[in-house]
Amino acid sequence: MSDYKKRVAEQNLADHLDAMGAVLIEGPKYCGKTTMAIQQANSVLLMSDPDHIEQNLSLARTNIRKLLEGETPRLIDEWQLAPQFWDAVRNEVDRRNADGQFILTGSAVPPRPTTEEEKIFHTGTGRISRLKLRTMSLYESGESTGDVSLSSLFEDAEKVEGTSHIDLDELAFLVCRGGWPKATLKENPKAALMQAKQYYKTVVGLDISRVDGVERNEELAKRLMRSYARNQGSQATLGTLLADLKNNEADTLTEYTIYSYINALKKIFVIEDSSAWNPNLRSKTAIRTSDTRYFTDPSIATAALGIGPKDLINDLNTFGLMFETLAVRDLRVYADAIDGTVYHYRDKSNLECDAVVHLENGSYGLVEIKLGGAQLVREGAATLLELAGKLDTTKMKKPSFLMVLTGIGEYAYKRPDDGVLVVPIGCLKD
Repeated sequence: MSDYKKRVAEQNLADHLDAMGAVLIEGPKYCGKTTMAIQQANSVLLMSDPDHIEQNLSLARTNIRKLLEGETPRLIDEWQLAPQFWDAVRNEVDRRNADGQFILTGSAVPPRPTTEEEKIFHTGTGRISRLKLRTMSLYESGESTGDVSLSSLFEDAEKVEGTSHIDLDELAFLVCRGGWPKATLKENPKAALMQAKQYYKTVVGLDISRVDGVERNEELAKRLMRSYARNQGSQATLGTLLADLKNNEADTLTEYTIYSYINALKKIFVIEDSSAWNPNLRSKTAIRTSDTRYFTDPSIATAALGIGPKDLINDLNTFGLMFETLAVRDLRVYADAIDGTVYHYRDKSNLECDAVVHLENGSYGLVEIKLGGAQLVREGAATLLELAGKLDTTKMKKPSFLMVLTGIGEYAYKRPDDGVLVVPIGCLKD
């Protein structure tokens, strides 16, 4: 495809195919799962193809092995429409005794089975690996220069150089546009911004009910997503969200209902909260273990709030929260490429670190996310140094780097007085 933009996860997909019989690519609708998979697939079955969906579903019930025939890797798109594919693929992988046989893609976790034939009897362990594809990072969509590599910071953080070309107006646009592949190809800004708005409308109007067959109230879904948007980057409890949603004291809305809606949004990869990081500390400071609230893409939050780039410029506090969601998205994309996970840290003294990028080998980097400006950079650096001073490095590694990740700023550099890195989001890559 001439307009295809290379994805960071491509190498991960190739590695998974080399190691496993099948790979499941999960992620939100319209994030590019099928398009990326097609680059490495040698045959394709589109289960949701309107011209063949009835035929495909019938064969899935009566002769599913017929649908598995084709050159490998064979892509089965929207496999969850026929959950029996899971066990069929697992059995076929065992029968062939070969790796790289199938790629499964889906934008939702399969609903609870209603018939015996829809039941999944095996986890797929050892046969089917899982790979998450997110919306596009700024490096993938072409806005980041990629001068600073996250992976290189774990190897050598002494020399950091880079240039960003993103100013405040463009950053506001990028937050509202999001990382939807189709939106990144639009030259008309209005058309690019419309992608996230339409995605949001589809989520609250259709997808939140279709995911598990439970009919949900569209207006309540909208109110919940607005509340979630206002609480981006916080550890808001279900009780906090419930209080935000109740119209009056007589409202019978319960935490169980809120949990049901949130769980449905997680199943369709609209929400991805950040787990708490639990390091070894020198003191007995209690660590808060609540998850931190995030949408998978910042544009979902701005669409839920009904705001655009100009609104963000006029409300820098909200802008900062929305930018944090964008920064966490990008860090997750880049961390995935190096077998890393992004966590959040907060303790009982309210010392907070926005992101901790932790690798499987125990290496980690501490990241504070700031919109930009000298004062905010100083505050971020102070937080990082305070947290670094609390870590018990006799029981764990020293941090590989301390970084203030900014929204705006022309250059990436290392502060000479304390060694904290200052890196604009517009020059970061995997």
